[in-house]
Amino acid sequence: MTTQTSAAGPSPLPDTTLATSDTIDVLRYSAFSADPAGGNPAGVVLDAEALDDQQMLAVAARVGYSETAFVTAGDTEARRYRLRYFSPRAEVAFCGHATIATAVALASRTGTGELLFDTPVGEIRVGTTTEGGLIRATLTSVPTHSHPAEETLVEPVLRALRWSRDELDADLPPHVAFGGNDHLVLAVRSRERLAALDYDFDALHDIMRHHGWTTVHLVHRQAPDRLDFHARDPFPVGGVVEDPATGAAAAAFGGYLRALGLVTEPLRVHIRQGEDMGRPSDLYVDLHPDDPRVRVTGQAVVIPDPGQ
Repeated sequence: MTTQTSAAGPSPLPDTTLATSDTIDVLRYSAFSADPAGGNPAGVVLDAEALDDQQMLAVAARVGYSETAFVTAGDTEARRYRLRYFSPRAEVAFCGHATIATAVALASRTGTGELLFDTPVGEIRVGTTTEGGLIRATLTSVPTHSHPAEETLVEPVLRALRWSRDELDADLPPHVAFGGNDHLVLAVRSRERLAALDYDFDALHDIMRHHGWTTVHLVHRQAPDRLDFHARDPFPVGGVVEDPATGAAAAAFGGYLRALGLVTEPLRVHIRQGEDMGRPSDLYVDLHPDDPRVRVTGQAVVIPDPGQ
């Protein structure tokens, strides 16, 4: 990439190169897994300076993953980059798994260490290291917050999920949690109920679009004495039935746990997601009682080209 920087961060030099969605080089990674058959696939375009919004949207639609990340400017020496995210339907303010994938892709190109991403929600720092031959990335979210969800918000969602109120975990009340974007958090008492998820796509899409929720973060606590969870994340507003790993929701969920008073000392939460889709993913969430930011860690691996 040929870019120049300013006090406001990296900015691209003019580029008149014409490109179509079919000619743009898209890297494909699976995030939050060491196995390309697991995790959440993300597209990554490392050289997107010359692309406009419609071109980026067209690329994301062609790739077909829940999100594709675009590096629209960068300063390699300073390890600072401008990052945007698109689902097949629209731009997304923040995406955790595509951030992890982009960090791993950049670290593969320029070496491990700390990266700084300028995103639509603010600065996101990502540390990268190599463990066991694989690159692991830890993103630090923007400050999180969470507040109880009103019953009038919850009931239509339960109808769309085909769940009843008494199936929810009373110890983990419904909240709207923010970690870069908003997610409705619902905790269910039964692992079997979570595994049997079968929801009304159109109804949930309309509810989420109306309230500006990126996903509905559905969780089940594995044991009362542990903060380990199974999770599922419907994502109809992105044109995707379900996300197999959602870093942004994991960050928001960390803020949710802190808001409930469950974070009384530094701790790590394990979220197992994607298992019921056949794409198991592992997200590790580090929390501190005095810090509203949340750290989300995971690996990302290249998805092999089926044509090779």
